[in-house]
Amino acid sequence: MGVAKTASTESPVTSTLDLVLLGVALVAASTSGPLVREAGAPTLSIAFWRTCLASVVIVPVAFVRHRDALRALSRDERRRAALAGALLGLHFATWVPSLSFTSVASSVALVCTQPVWTAIMARARGEHIARGAWIGIGVALLGALVLTGVDLSLSARALFGDALALAGGVFAAAYVTVGSDARRTMSTTVYTSICYPVAAIGLLGACVAGGQDLGHYDARTWWILLAITVGPQLLGHSLVNRVLRTISATTVSVTILFEIVGATIIAWWWFGERPTVGAYPAAVLIALGVVLVVRSNRTSTPVVD
Repeated sequence: MGVAKTASTESPVTSTLDLVLLGVALVAASTSGPLVREAGAPTLSIAFWRTCLASVVIVPVAFVRHRDALRALSRDERRRAALAGALLGLHFATWVPSLSFTSVASSVALVCTQPVWTAIMARARGEHIARGAWIGIGVALLGALVLTGVDLSLSARALFGDALALAGGVFAAAYVTVGSDARRTMSTTVYTSICYPVAAIGLLGACVAGGQDLGHYDARTWWILLAITVGPQLLGHSLVNRVLRTISATTVSVTILFEIVGATIIAWWWFGERPTVGAYPAAVLIALGVVLVVRSNRTSTPVVD
């Protein structure tokens, strides 16, 4: 299934710069929840505008500075980038609306199953996932559950929201996995110049189908939408795409769990929402899980499948 891995294949060396960029991406992504909460627009419309405005920035740069690279793309490369965009749109279209049907705790806990799906997809594609990585994933997920709580409801409405959040986690894992493949041969700018517009088009269709307001906002909301585009989208998603060339999709997916901790700290500062007692051991568990995954990926080797 997918591209076979050979024993002689060497993984790209992860640089200190990529680790720093991943850290910056996590900080930027952590502002997403508080900013969305402040925006006076429908959640799905916010998802559309963040990908649309990011496309307005990225696409012209790609055409001016990377025109030759765009022309040289193979059909398979274009297909992978477009597929990643469709998966990103599906992630937004499922997880964001889930918050309207189920509790925030349930939604966050279920979407945070992303590392499990990423690891399963990697194994299905022939990649070796070391035992230490599975342990690290479990520890990190335990930290996410300690922080968010297990608040699954049996009501039909909440169960529908839970299903949307779970689907959001699966689509996020698929997006990172496909993006990892695309980033092996494409620059970040070229890749996102295809990925983001595809996501935006899909989300626009969802907004139109759902009858969501796309433009009757006040000035403050437009400024917040701009902040969401610059922060979570351009600095968050784009930098994650940047580091996927040298950092495995599994490691990135587990590390992204730190976004929960970051969002909790920002909400404490911004809204005065003091973290629960469980936030502190949760942060330790997530950090320990990330360390275990990173260490196991450095010592594991690819296998023939």
